[in-house]
Amino acid sequence: MASLKAPWLHKQGGVDLDSDAFGARFNESLVHECVRAELNARRRGTASTRTRGNVRGGGAKPWRQKGTGRARAGSIRSPLWAGGGTVFGPSPRHYTFKVNRKARRAALRSALSVHAERGSIAVVDAGGFDAPSTSQAAAALAKWGGEGPTLVALADDEVSLAKSFRNLGRISVLPADAIGVVDLIGAASLVVSEAALESLTARAKGEKAETAAEAG
Repeated sequence: MASLKAPWLHKQGGVDLDSDAFGARFNESLVHECVRAELNARRRGTASTRTRGNVRGGGAKPWRQKGTGRARAGSIRSPLWAGGGTVFGPSPRHYTFKVNRKARRAALRSALSVHAERGSIAVVDAGGFDAPSTSQAAAALAKWGGEGPTLVALADDEVSLAKSFRNLGRISVLPADAIGVVDLIGAASLVVSEAALESLTARAKGEKAETAAEAG
């Protein structure tokens, strides 16, 4: 495991990372399970089709059973007819499945530890952005040299910082409490504020209430 430190984007030196949250062994199967659960929870599940029982019309037999020379037919809303019902089509459903709370936290620790091991975590000083400045954010990222795509984790009240990063290419800005395992694994680099770092560390160690991302 690499040194558990994250560099500053503006200040000198580094920030010590919690070894419990950022020094865990990577559990591939557990991370895969949590990624599947989070992606499934984001599916809307609203696809819907109508069966022959839901299509309007077709109550009367279109022609008599025998004597016409045509194939027998009982309804114009048969799936064989144009405008008929759909056979085995999709219907509204949910795709979620449960992952235990301890398993979600362990997967979160695994994802954070991957970034710590690769040295792909940097801490940004929210106080250095008194006003939104995309150019300042771009210069800070260029100086650090992190690879994209980059995930920027911030606290809810760090509005100026969020506005500074959100217009940059290959940058995703999310509240720390809403970040899931799939967001961390999908990012090549992770930029966090001090408040967001504390939030992610607490979540990984189970020191605060379950968030919406974990509930997914």
